[in-house]
Amino acid sequence: MRQRPTEYAAPVANVRYIVTDVDDAIAFYGGLLGFEVEMHPAPTFAMLRRDDLRLMLSAPSGRGGGGQILADGSSPEPGGWNRISLPVGDLKAEVERLRAAGVSFRSEIIEGVGGDQALAEDPSGNLVELFEFHQR
Repeated sequence: MRQRPTEYAAPVANVRYIVTDVDDAIAFYGGLLGFEVEMHPAPTFAMLRRDDLRLMLSAPSGRGGGGQILADGSSPEPGGWNRISLPVGDLKAEVERLRAAGVSFRSEIIEGVGGDQALAEDPSGNLVELFEFHQR
Protein backbone atom coordinates (compact mmCIF):
# COMPACT_ATOMS: atom_id res chain seq x y z
CA MET A 1 0.00 0.00 0.00
CA ARG A 2 1.40 3.38 -1.03
CA GLN A 3 1.55 5.91 1.79
CA ARG A 4 0.90 9.60 1.42
CA PRO A 5 3.64 12.05 2.27
CA THR A 6 3.47 13.23 5.88
CA GLU A 7 2.69 16.82 4.87
CA TYR A 8 -0.45 15.71 2.99
CA ALA A 9 -3.70 16.28 4.88
CA ALA A 10 -6.87 14.78 3.46
CA PRO A 11 -9.76 17.24 3.08
CA VAL A 12 -12.81 16.93 5.28
CA ALA A 13 -15.20 17.02 2.32
CA ASN A 14 -15.16 16.32 -1.41
CA VAL A 15 -17.72 17.95 -3.69
CA ARG A 16 -18.12 17.31 -7.43
CA TYR A 17 -19.52 19.99 -9.71
CA ILE A 18 -20.43 19.31 -13.31
CA VAL A 19 -19.21 22.21 -15.43
CA THR A 20 -19.38 23.05 -19.12
CA ASP A 21 -15.74 24.17 -19.32
CA VAL A 22 -13.14 23.01 -16.77
CA ASP A 23 -10.66 25.78 -17.63
CA ASP A 24 -13.31 28.49 -17.09
CA ALA A 25 -14.22 26.86 -13.76
CA ILE A 26 -10.56 26.76 -12.69
CA ALA A 27 -10.25 30.48 -13.47
CA PHE A 28 -13.39 31.22 -11.41
CA TYR A 29 -12.64 29.07 -8.37
CA GLY A 30 -8.88 29.61 -8.38
CA GLY A 31 -8.70 33.21 -9.51
CA LEU A 32 -11.69 34.58 -7.62
CA LEU A 33 -12.39 32.28 -4.66
CA GLY A 34 -8.94 31.19 -3.51
CA PHE A 35 -8.94 27.52 -4.54
CA GLU A 36 -5.64 25.88 -5.52
CA VAL A 37 -5.36 23.34 -8.33
CA GLU A 38 -4.30 19.93 -6.99
CA MET A 39 -4.45 18.30 -10.41
CA HIS A 40 -5.72 18.90 -13.93
CA PRO A 41 -4.85 15.69 -15.80
CA ALA A 42 -7.36 16.07 -18.66
CA PRO A 43 -9.46 18.80 -20.29
CA THR A 44 -12.59 17.26 -18.73
CA PHE A 45 -11.37 16.99 -15.11
CA ALA A 46 -9.62 18.99 -12.41
CA MET A 47 -9.31 18.73 -8.65
CA LEU A 48 -9.07 21.94 -6.62
CA ARG A 49 -8.74 22.58 -2.91
CA ARG A 50 -9.52 25.32 -0.43
CA ASP A 51 -8.73 24.54 3.20
CA ASP A 52 -10.63 21.33 4.05
CA LEU A 53 -12.76 21.29 0.89
CA ARG A 54 -11.73 19.47 -2.26
CA LEU A 55 -13.70 20.50 -5.34
CA MET A 56 -13.73 18.06 -8.25
CA LEU A 57 -14.72 19.61 -11.57
CA SER A 58 -16.01 17.35 -14.34
CA ALA A 59 -17.24 18.21 -17.82
CA PRO A 60 -19.77 15.85 -19.43
CA SER A 61 -17.96 13.43 -21.72
CA GLY A 62 -17.98 9.92 -23.08
CA ARG A 63 -14.95 9.11 -20.96
CA GLY A 64 -15.01 7.58 -17.49
CA GLY A 65 -15.48 9.58 -14.33
CA GLY A 66 -18.00 11.96 -12.82
CA GLY A 67 -18.97 13.51 -16.15
CA GLN A 68 -19.58 10.20 -17.91
CA ILE A 69 -22.71 9.91 -20.04
CA LEU A 70 -24.86 7.09 -18.67
CA ALA A 71 -25.96 3.97 -20.54
CA ASP A 72 -29.47 5.40 -21.04
CA GLY A 73 -27.96 8.46 -22.76
CA SER A 74 -28.55 10.91 -19.92
CA SER A 75 -25.73 13.35 -19.34
CA PRO A 76 -24.72 15.15 -16.16
CA GLU A 77 -25.35 18.87 -16.35
CA PRO A 78 -24.51 21.91 -14.24
CA GLY A 79 -26.89 24.15 -12.36
CA GLY A 80 -29.64 23.47 -9.84
CA TRP A 81 -29.86 24.70 -6.26
CA ASN A 82 -27.37 22.47 -4.44
CA ARG A 83 -24.26 24.44 -3.53
CA ILE A 84 -21.14 24.75 -1.51
CA SER A 85 -21.12 27.41 1.18
CA LEU A 86 -17.99 29.47 1.71
CA PRO A 87 -17.63 31.60 4.83
CA VAL A 88 -16.62 35.24 4.29
CA GLY A 89 -15.79 37.99 6.77
CA ASP A 90 -17.42 40.89 4.91
CA LEU A 91 -20.21 39.71 2.63
CA LYS A 92 -21.00 43.12 1.14
CA ALA A 93 -17.36 43.73 0.18
CA GLU A 94 -17.01 40.21 -1.27
CA VAL A 95 -20.16 40.61 -3.39
CA GLU A 96 -18.91 43.98 -4.66
CA ARG A 97 -15.47 42.49 -5.50
CA LEU A 98 -16.97 39.55 -7.39
CA ARG A 99 -19.52 41.70 -9.24
CA ALA A 100 -16.68 43.98 -10.36
CA ALA A 101 -14.97 40.84 -11.73
CA GLY A 102 -18.11 40.01 -13.76
CA VAL A 103 -19.58 37.29 -11.52
CA SER A 104 -23.37 36.81 -11.78
CA PHE A 105 -25.56 36.46 -8.70
CA ARG A 106 -29.00 34.86 -8.43
CA SER A 107 -29.97 37.22 -5.65
CA GLU A 108 -29.06 40.28 -3.71
CA ILE A 109 -27.78 39.70 -0.17
CA ILE A 110 -30.31 37.62 1.76
CA GLU A 111 -30.58 38.36 5.49
CA GLY A 112 -30.97 35.22 7.56
CA VAL A 113 -31.28 34.07 11.15
CA GLY A 114 -27.71 32.84 11.66
CA GLY A 115 -26.09 34.96 9.01
CA ASP A 116 -26.44 36.59 5.63
CA GLN A 117 -25.79 35.03 2.25
CA ALA A 118 -25.46 35.77 -1.44
CA LEU A 119 -25.74 33.19 -4.22
CA ALA A 120 -23.01 33.58 -6.83
CA GLU A 121 -22.98 31.53 -10.05
CA ASP A 122 -19.85 29.95 -11.48
CA PRO A 123 -19.37 30.15 -15.28
CA SER A 124 -21.55 27.02 -15.74
CA GLY A 125 -24.41 28.21 -13.49
CA ASN A 126 -23.49 26.18 -10.38
CA LEU A 127 -24.17 28.02 -7.14
CA VAL A 128 -21.64 29.14 -4.59
CA GLU A 129 -23.15 30.47 -1.39
CA LEU A 130 -21.10 33.20 0.26
CA PHE A 131 -22.06 33.22 3.94
CA GLU A 132 -21.28 35.76 6.65
CA PHE A 133 -22.12 34.50 10.15
CA HIS A 134 -23.87 36.96 12.45
CA GLN A 135 -21.64 38.19 15.26
CA ARG A 136 -24.01 38.42 18.22
